[in-house]
Amino acid sequence: MTAVMQEAGAPFGAAPPSGDSAIVTRGLTKRFRGGQVAVDALDLDVPRGSVFGFLGPNGSGKTTTIRMLLGLVAPTQGEYSVLGLPAAEALPRVGALVEGPAFYPYLSGEANLMRFDAADPTAPGGTARGRVTAALERVGLSAAAGKRYRNYSLGMRQRLAIAAALLGPRELLILDEPTNGLDPQGTREVRALVKEIAADGTTVFVSSHLLAEVEQMCTHAAIMRTGRLVAQGTIASLSSGLVTRLSVETPDAADAARVLGTLGLADVRAEGSGVTAELGGHAPERVNAALVGEGVAVRGLAVVRPSLEDVFVGLTGEGFDVDG
Repeated sequence: MTAVMQEAGAPFGAAPPSGDSAIVTRGLTKRFRGGQVAVDALDLDVPRGSVFGFLGPNGSGKTTTIRMLLGLVAPTQGEYSVLGLPAAEALPRVGALVEGPAFYPYLSGEANLMRFDAADPTAPGGTARGRVTAALERVGLSAAAGKRYRNYSLGMRQRLAIAAALLGPRELLILDEPTNGLDPQGTREVRALVKEIAADGTTVFVSSHLLAEVEQMCTHAAIMRTGRLVAQGTIASLSSGLVTRLSVETPDAADAARVLGTLGLADVRAEGSGVTAELGGHAPERVNAALVGEGVAVRGLAVVRPSLEDVFVGLTGEGFDVDG
């Protein structure tokens, strides 16, 4: 555990257990000069083997947290461990992409990675070519290894950046906004790559402000707001306390609302050509059969489960960029 002393000089807290966690923080705080608190008493647990989404609006403290975990910024107080070790000891086993590395546009993807590898003092000599070849293969860029970087698509550029973070064996990969600015194809490429890396046993920590993207990619998530953690857990557990609703599209909205009420569904709302209600323990197929049996013309019926956006709005009373 990397312990940081309080300003008064006393140790902050006790070292938490981290055997099953890739990242643990306790009371982690960053206060800048002038009193601005970027990260406020963060208690984070990232399970090993997970794809962990670190969510929050821009300016919520995500990048500052990542910089502290990587030893790039000193915390004001609190403590943390990475792979069960102090950050300095864990770094050789951690790959990171923070705000994107700078590549030479006139060099090929392979040549760029060779230069990245040469700059790593911990990389063993004489085996660089093999590491670069393996990294390019892992991110699906073997066929484009000799292509100049300036001719890469946005998705290919981001995959090359991830390859740079994977030049050595990594137990943890930290990605800060890996799909930011990408077109839909590039976003799909990066999403698929993250899942493949996780399937190989690497824990992936993904910072993002795109809730819908994280919902498709991650197994776990934590939600930040103005520097404070408001929720964390599995994707399913985060929304477990929210209500699943039934949505019915029909020209007979008034009759549909009456039937749903008779069946005992709560909070029935008729809105134009649609009706929604809390599904509760009712089976959707039986609700549909009851509507049809009462002569209601059902054009569509859907079960609407709470999204991460719903979770965030429910916790904070406000939303943030869902689609980018």
